[in-house]
Amino acid sequence: MIYLDNEDVLDQAYNFAMEEYALRFLDENETYFMFYRMKPTIIVGKNQNTLEEINHTFVEKHHVHILRRLSGGGAVYNDEGNISFSMITKDDGNSFQNFARFTEPVIQALQKLGVNAKLSGRNDIEVDGKKISGNAQFATKGRLYSHGTLLFDVDLSMLEAALQVDPEKYLSKGVKSVRSRVTTIREHLTEDMDIQAFKQILLESIFGTTDIPRYIFTEKDKLAIEKIREERYLNWDWTYGKSPKATIQRKKRFPAGTIEFQLTLHKGQVKEAIIYGDFFGTKDVADLANKMLGCRFERKAIQNAWQEINTKDYFGGIEKEAILDMLFE
Repeated sequence: MIYLDNEDVLDQAYNFAMEEYALRFLDENETYFMFYRMKPTIIVGKNQNTLEEINHTFVEKHHVHILRRLSGGGAVYNDEGNISFSMITKDDGNSFQNFARFTEPVIQALQKLGVNAKLSGRNDIEVDGKKISGNAQFATKGRLYSHGTLLFDVDLSMLEAALQVDPEKYLSKGVKSVRSRVTTIREHLTEDMDIQAFKQILLESIFGTTDIPRYIFTEKDKLAIEKIREERYLNWDWTYGKSPKATIQRKKRFPAGTIEFQLTLHKGQVKEAIIYGDFFGTKDVADLANKMLGCRFERKAIQNAWQEINTKDYFGGIEKEAILDMLFE
């Protein structure tokens, strides 16, 4: 097994690109292992509706990044206090969905540190009934990776708030996340340490040596990784446009009356828009709704579409920012 050292880069789009590059282009006869951390980020599964997994207002306020991964499963929140691991290897026909094979070396390392970790269900690692790791896999052309989180010292209040979404606001065929009780690994260590020390101990335990074999990335490798980063992981169409069809409802009572939006999204864009309510306006709200068609469902896109619009004419004096707040709360 060979270690892929990402030099603790906190740009998760780059880390995912490195992981994908190793999967697709490095020696297929080798097994590779990597760790990665990141700035505050929500990562959604390949088959999820991104919009229904995130708390838009909170995410924008706290500058949380949003990314989609290649593997399935549910949405997770990560920050610098989480360290994820990934094992990239041949698909021997018995490894996909065999999470025990890939989590066992990590579990053994945790147990050496006094953490009573064990595999729970299909793909979680738990301590005393609380989740410290979720795992997912992706396979293609005879190769696969199995990767998972390790909630070492994550801000759990951020985790809860960033993923807090009202399920009645989104109706879609996307795979929904299952929320679990979580805890941090640091709380369960017999001897406290920082995340870098924790990472090194795990690395030496998993490899069984202090002399860790490393792959040296060439300039050609790095250019290819950057290309994947730009074309997939920083691509809006990948992160949001891959979302399945969804129906969104927004309804709020204002002093001027009740306003309700019914929107149909496909690939992250507004395909149908209807506005209801008991407000009084001098202009037809159907015109306002039509301007939303084809727009990405994000605040800036709708704001630009309504740039020449005075919403007071449509909703009896209600300011544009109040309507946008309602749509993206």
